[in-house]
Amino acid sequence: MKRISFLMVALLACLFSVAQTTTSLYKMSNKFPVDGDGGWDYINVDDSSHLVYISHGTVVQVLDVTSATVVATIPDTKGVHGIALAKDLNKGFISDGKDTAVTVFDLKTYKTLEKIKVTGNNPDAILYDKFTHRIFTFNGRSSNATVIDAKTDKVLGTIALEGKPEFAVTDEKGLIYVNIEDKSKVCQIDPFKMKAVQYWSIAPGEEPSGLAIDTKTHRLFSVCDKLMVILDADNGKVITTLPIGDRVDGVAFDPGKKRAYSSNGDGTMTVVQEENENSFKVLENVPTQKGARTITIDKSTHKLYLPTAKFGDAPEATKDNPHPRPAVKPGTFTVIEMEPLN
Repeated sequence: MKRISFLMVALLACLFSVAQTTTSLYKMSNKFPVDGDGGWDYINVDDSSHLVYISHGTVVQVLDVTSATVVATIPDTKGVHGIALAKDLNKGFISDGKDTAVTVFDLKTYKTLEKIKVTGNNPDAILYDKFTHRIFTFNGRSSNATVIDAKTDKVLGTIALEGKPEFAVTDEKGLIYVNIEDKSKVCQIDPFKMKAVQYWSIAPGEEPSGLAIDTKTHRLFSVCDKLMVILDADNGKVITTLPIGDRVDGVAFDPGKKRAYSSNGDGTMTVVQEENENSFKVLENVPTQKGARTITIDKSTHKLYLPTAKFGDAPEATKDNPHPRPAVKPGTFTVIEMEPLN
């Protein structure tokens, strides 16, 4: 009996240890319903006011997560993709893909200040570089980027690129990086000279979408289908690759916790820990909700926000539309809040 009891105790201790190690580091702490049934793309957050800016259909909605209220809607942003915040200038900039334009708005009143025509086709990702006080739109159908003076709202020039640009980041010291999706590369840009400087392969990664940066260790996090590629931002060397979830679109980096997060459309969020500049590991794949493929982080609270909705069945594939997307179920659009437990 004593031997059996000892074995049972040992087994229970082992099970408890496994349970402890498999306990999630994150929880879904809130879901914010948002009106409208249109599509969505990038999402951004002002971590000083805790306002989340959501690209949604033909508008941008501003969600106050403290009061769980949509406090403003910025209209007439046809084909909206992304939102860049120039808080030092009290301006926001929205890429309107179908209008080939950028909407400029006041961050306090939310009123539209200007519509700027870009020098390319389908402005998609958009970035504010505080170091140069310039806005960069990355134009998906013309393989270039438009440079705008954020102070005057005037177009300064165009940067030719080797292929289709996706998400971009700044190192906040005079360099910008953008994924080149159809070439499976990362491009380094000089924002002053308005020129592409270098291109680096992300092999074995292919067709990258989201991009994040650790400005302290100079590490780039480029996400592809089921793979995160981590590069040295100084020389483009691939440091390592890590497995992530399926149908990824976005990635965010938390400098406080030294973690990168990929938002996977399969309904998971992969959490990657940066142990040091050359060592990284997957902590877990946290359940979110299917379709939650873009992401932003409030660096002051460490909370993450992912937009998604519920979907119906996909229509039958046709010659003209071989990969049809399922329709969004009306009234189900929401923003998920993921909160760290430690």
